[in-house]
Amino acid sequence: MAIERIVDTSPHEEDTTEQIIEVSLRPSTFDEYVGQERLKMNLRLAINAAKKRAEPLDHILLYGPPGLGKTTMAVVIANEMNANIRITAGPAIEKAGDLASILTNLQDGDVLFIDEIHRLGRSVEEVLYSAMEDYKLDIMIGKGPAARSVRLDLPKFTVIGATTRTGSLAAPLRDRFGHIYRLEFYEPAEIGRIIQRAASILGNTIDAPAATLLSTRARLTPRIANRLLKRVRDYADVNGDGIIDTMTATKALQLLEIDELGLDAGDRNLLRHMVTHYGDNPVGLTTLAALTGDEASTIEDFYEPYLMQIGFVERTPRGRRITPKGRRHVEQ
Repeated sequence: MAIERIVDTSPHEEDTTEQIIEVSLRPSTFDEYVGQERLKMNLRLAINAAKKRAEPLDHILLYGPPGLGKTTMAVVIANEMNANIRITAGPAIEKAGDLASILTNLQDGDVLFIDEIHRLGRSVEEVLYSAMEDYKLDIMIGKGPAARSVRLDLPKFTVIGATTRTGSLAAPLRDRFGHIYRLEFYEPAEIGRIIQRAASILGNTIDAPAATLLSTRARLTPRIANRLLKRVRDYADVNGDGIIDTMTATKALQLLEIDELGLDAGDRNLLRHMVTHYGDNPVGLTTLAALTGDEASTIEDFYEPYLMQIGFVERTPRGRRITPKGRRHVEQ
């Protein structure tokens, strides 16, 4: 059984069961949204132009590592457009009929957010093509020789797709997005502002040095920053007066086994296996997955992006290789 990681960028159970807290931590406007300045500038321009023409916003594809705020950005875009948003996910739309049901219940100007859009089935994608391009829905009525195709008009809506794997997205679907933007990792100062804002919403006091400390351990990712804050808040409530200072944050992080770069036991285990078994030589992804006991997709989606971002791991034609910088961190 996989061990739950605090620094895992995938949503944990608490992220869905504590919906009231999660929703309150999400910014609702561009002014509240910290970071991604270039993306916000481009989106503001597109939204203002769409409003001026009284037209729906062109379809948007957001991509990048998990936990950077793609869902939050979609909600902010809908709010800035004064539009309703319908949220679903690629794996949840199993049949073309499921998508048809969603599309026929939209209104003019609505936003349809599809998370993990690269996981849509081929038959579902084909229905989405004409819906996005022509605002038409082609459905089959009846079976066998008596079956006939009926084309229905759809309201003018905006699809916002989110994916961690643009390479897995079918080219015809990708080409139907008028805006394609990548969400970048955040700066530590931006993560610090996110932590202070979240602490204020949660009703906790955190001093600036403690917020800065947490920002260096959050892997440049808002989802991890908020999760770390909650765990440190638990420690402060149980072992202190609820105020999060540097000493409290340091002790909590030691308990969670998160080091000064935000690496947890799983990250260090991965790097140690690379050093112990392969040294400076590259190792294949499937071999690395067998060594660590993780799925290859887990390593590719949740370990690699940050380890590559900080220069600890690099990809080569022959596989993954630990860098001298990463090796020094493991051996220190």
